[in-house]
Amino acid sequence: MGVSYPFFSAKIIIMKGNNISNFTKICLFFGAVALIVSLFVPLWRIDLDAPQYPEGLRLLIYPDEIGGDVEIINGLNHYIGMDTLHTEDFLEFTLLPYLIIFYALLIFSVIYIKKKKWLNVVFVSFLLFGIVAMVDFWRWEYNYGHNLDPNAAIIVPGMAYQPPLIGFKQLLNFGAYSIPDIGGWLFVSCGVILLFTVIYESKFYSQKFNKANSIVLLFGLGFLAAGCGPKGPVPIMLNKDACSYCIMPISDLRFGAEAITTKGRVYKFDDIHCLINYQNENTEVQFEAIWVCDFNSPNDFLKVDSAFFLKSEKFNSPMGGNTPAFHSLEKLREIANNDTAMPLKWNKLK
Repeated sequence: MGVSYPFFSAKIIIMKGNNISNFTKICLFFGAVALIVSLFVPLWRIDLDAPQYPEGLRLLIYPDEIGGDVEIINGLNHYIGMDTLHTEDFLEFTLLPYLIIFYALLIFSVIYIKKKKWLNVVFVSFLLFGIVAMVDFWRWEYNYGHNLDPNAAIIVPGMAYQPPLIGFKQLLNFGAYSIPDIGGWLFVSCGVILLFTVIYESKFYSQKFNKANSIVLLFGLGFLAAGCGPKGPVPIMLNKDACSYCIMPISDLRFGAEAITTKGRVYKFDDIHCLINYQNENTEVQFEAIWVCDFNSPNDFLKVDSAFFLKSEKFNSPMGGNTPAFHSLEKLREIANNDTAMPLKWNKLK
């Protein structure tokens, strides 16, 4: 005759329900490995572009040091009264490697302990760590850009030189672009993995979704993280943005063009031929993507490889290029009022 022990059975079920799954353990393992790898690669970078440095200067921030073109940047900053950069002046470079190792070990410990409670604690702790790190980085940039030597050789009244926390900012004749480097994206990946595993192990998720949704959720969070950087065209501000080639204010969006470099800097042009001339004269600048405004719908951007161009004196563009872009051959011939008008593609136009 068998004897049942409902109390002990319930206790076993409860204990099992508090444990993380094997799938979560695998995800956490990759998150911890990502943190360890970030110890050996740059976390952040600040790119500086100027006419006298067409290939640009780069400041690299590693977990334990400052790298890149530090000496050149320090030499330039001396003239405008900014502090020189030295690894030994920052306590963060001493602490950060240990903090990274600490969080990697903490994630490994969650895999060993297997408790959902500790997974939640690590996620919240890691999130707070990321927020504090960004606030500290912003504070450093603020002090670096505002605490200027009053006896500097070049003084611009009211001018500060704080680099952007993330994104692009014009500083005198330098364009500064700040973005996470490999290590920074590994950090983001670890955070995404922690967020995913917390959602995956939650009671709400287990009640509302089945396991097949897990991969969709993980990829969705991954794409969200990957989309943080400016990948697409930036709106052109009519009569406010200046052409990067002729320096004239952009006054007619119908002929506008835009390009983004591999470093993320955005160049805007008031005429397709200004863009072509800029490319021909600055061959060392590498463009990742180029767009042109649709003549029939100026607020819409077209990738140059898919656009149809028509060079005609009928179109009077700001700098005499007279070459509008269209999204289709039919629309080009309709606007040109010529059923036999032959379009130019981008490779021929250049």
